[in-house]
Amino acid sequence: MTVIVTAVFTPKEGALSAVAAALSPAIAEVHQEPGCLLYSIHEAPNGQIVMIEKWETAELLDAHGEGEAVKRLNASLDGLLQEPVEVTRLSPIPAGTEHQGTL
Repeated sequence: MTVIVTAVFTPKEGALSAVAAALSPAIAEVHQEPGCLLYSIHEAPNGQIVMIEKWETAELLDAHGEGEAVKRLNASLDGLLQEPVEVTRLSPIPAGTEHQGTL
């Protein structure tokens, strides 16, 4: 079963662009990882950056979390965040059409 993840980044005052720049190189790198179906960032109206991920399995997600791309990403965010990243794993509850009812 697929796993959906949200990761919410809260930049320090004036650091939104720096956080986005730190996250961007990881996107293409993680897209090449086994099991990565979606890995994208979005700006929220409150100034946070929300990463939305979709992984084929929890095991492949776990491997990603231990990987070099995440280590580099975390290092690049050093000093830029107001608070720790809030990471949430979600399991789909399919409803409606197969295409529109799941992420």
